[in-house]
Amino acid sequence: MELQGICHKMHASLANSSVTEHNTQKANVEYQFILDESKVELPFSLGQEIEIEWTGQIYCVSCGAKTPKSYSQGHCFKCFKTKASCDMCIMKPETCHYHLGTCREESFAQSVCFQPHIVYLANSSALKVGITRLGQMPTRWLDQGATQALPIMKVGSRRLSGHLETMFGEQVADKTDWRKLLKGEAEPLNLVDVREQLLEEFAPKIQKIRDEFSQNLQFSEGIELLDQENMREFIYPVEQYPEKIKSHNLDKTPTIRGKLHGIKGQYLIMDTGVINIRKYTGYQIIIRTE
Repeated sequence: MELQGICHKMHASLANSSVTEHNTQKANVEYQFILDESKVELPFSLGQEIEIEWTGQIYCVSCGAKTPKSYSQGHCFKCFKTKASCDMCIMKPETCHYHLGTCREESFAQSVCFQPHIVYLANSSALKVGITRLGQMPTRWLDQGATQALPIMKVGSRRLSGHLETMFGEQVADKTDWRKLLKGEAEPLNLVDVREQLLEEFAPKIQKIRDEFSQNLQFSEGIELLDQENMREFIYPVEQYPEKIKSHNLDKTPTIRGKLHGIKGQYLIMDTGVINIRKYTGYQIIIRTE
C-alpha cells in the first residue's frame, strides 16, 4: 500500500471507555493519519514494516505556498511572522498582549484566546501542569502522550490560564521529557491527591490572581475550581518500548524504514528509531507498507 500527501499531526481519539472502582475514566487511544487535511485510517499495524519518504517538498499549512523551510510546525516565513498562531504568546500564554492592542489577529484572539481554558495536571514522563482550551480535551493530553490527566481549574481566557500555569510551575514542571515518555509507562500517580495539595498550598496566590484579573473588565471571567473532576487514564497502542532512543530526522535522512512497535503521543515507535510526526507538518510524504 502507498499513500502520499501533506503531513499533519495524527488525530488521536478514545475508544472502549470504562470506569474503574475508583471512578477513574479509562480508555484506549486510537490514531488516524491526516494527509492533505483528510483523515485516513492508519495504513499500517503494529509489527508491520513501514517506510516513510519525504519528497523534498514543504507547503505552508496556512497559505499553502511552497516553502524551503518549515517554521513553527508547518508555516512559511511570511505566515510565521504575521499569524497570531505563531506568536510567542502561544508558547507562553502569560505573555498575551491583546490588552496592549498589539495582537496580530483579532479573529484568532476571539476564537482561541478568549475561549474557556482548562488548567490540568498530567502524567506523561512525570507529573506536569499544563493548559488547553476546553474543547481540546482530551486531544491535548493524547498529543503529549499522557497516561493520566486531571482538570483542576476552568477559566475564561488563555492569558489567565497562563498565569495560573506559571504559578503552579513553581513546584510542578510544565514540560514533558520526550525520551522518558518513549522508554515506557510513567509511574502511576494519585493526581486527585496532588490536586488537593496544590489547591490548598496555592490558595492565597490563586486569590491574588483572581483579584488582579477581576479589576480588568476584559478578564472578569473568574476562576472555577474543578475539585469534583475524576482522573482519566489512557492506554496507548504500544507493543514494545525501545531500550535506547534514536530519533529519525527526515531533513537528514529523507527515507526511513522500520518495524512499527507502537504509537504514543505524536511519535511512531519503530525498531530503527522514533519519529515525531507533528514535527513534519507541511512536509509532503509518501507512506509505504508491504
